[in-house]
Amino acid sequence: MRRLLGVVVCAAFLLSWLGLAAAGGSVSAGSAGASGPPQTQAPAQAREQEIRIAGQFGLVYAPLMIAQKNKIFEKYGLKPIWREYGSGAAVREALVSGEVDVGFMGIPPFLIGWDKGCPWKAAIGFCVVPVGLVTNNPSIKSLKDFRPTDKIAVPSPGSVQHILLAMQAEKELGSATAFEKNIVAMPHPDAAAALLSKKGIVAHFTTPPYMFEELNQPGMHLVVDDVACFGLPFSFNVGVATTRFHDGNPVAYACFVMAISEAMAWINVNKKEAAALLAPEFGLTPEKTYLYLTWPGMDYTTAPYGLMGFADFMREAGYIKNVPRSIDDIAWENLVAFIGDRAGGPSPIQQLQFRR
Repeated sequence: MRRLLGVVVCAAFLLSWLGLAAAGGSVSAGSAGASGPPQTQAPAQAREQEIRIAGQFGLVYAPLMIAQKNKIFEKYGLKPIWREYGSGAAVREALVSGEVDVGFMGIPPFLIGWDKGCPWKAAIGFCVVPVGLVTNNPSIKSLKDFRPTDKIAVPSPGSVQHILLAMQAEKELGSATAFEKNIVAMPHPDAAAALLSKKGIVAHFTTPPYMFEELNQPGMHLVVDDVACFGLPFSFNVGVATTRFHDGNPVAYACFVMAISEAMAWINVNKKEAAALLAPEFGLTPEKTYLYLTWPGMDYTTAPYGLMGFADFMREAGYIKNVPRSIDDIAWENLVAFIGDRAGGPSPIQQLQFRR
């Protein structure tokens, strides 16, 4: 019954989204924009549709874990194939190579791919979370205190953490590239272990729960956080769908968006239950996991923030050559509709696409 309900809801969402139901138009799964009567077989096709999903490590990806444990994608008639990667760059490569259909990555690696002509757009915002540069060196109070030999771990060049470091370096040191020789690429679990054991690195630009765990240890402190770097909170990740998947599987694409939205909503209204489900994944107690899920700044939301702000900075700093002319250059229509385009001046959510 739940499965049937999911398919019905998804089909209704798709018809509404495409604006065709009332007009008597139609769409068939597998070819966006096709004409003809509504295809009753579309939900059936979606039920059989595999969707290969790329995620990464950390509490940011809690909605994916919840969707997996609660079989939310299955409710919408999808058969998810879950894959996990160590960085946004690795997710980007998996999307480019066709290993996966959709993936979750920071805005910077997404924009780097877009700049190079990768056929994809953002499908959904994915969490606003605290991000910070943590050090084990008590003498480091600001970026000016890092020595040329001090190594700083980030997930990969071009990651959110790398670009935030560049933003802050430009503010404090006058050069966005001041730390290009300091950064080392490490997955979060490895970097956290290295920082705590004081082997190889003196700082880690990180995310929850690694950031919270590191800051709970003696001798660790925060050098700078994401809001100081960017100017306001932003989407740490976006869900990205390839053109091939979006255009070739409109029902499955709509179901993907709905499934992520449901997982996000479930966490927001069931945080204690979510903590109990997620705790084993991180080797934490349910109590500590709940503490981290409710840490100030944690916001599980599908709203996108900061898309254009990252693009503007990355072009000015030379990380990309092009900047989107408008949001629809980099976002699928459902996300463009989410942001809107207020006549007479930008709306609050339009303004939140830019840095301050």
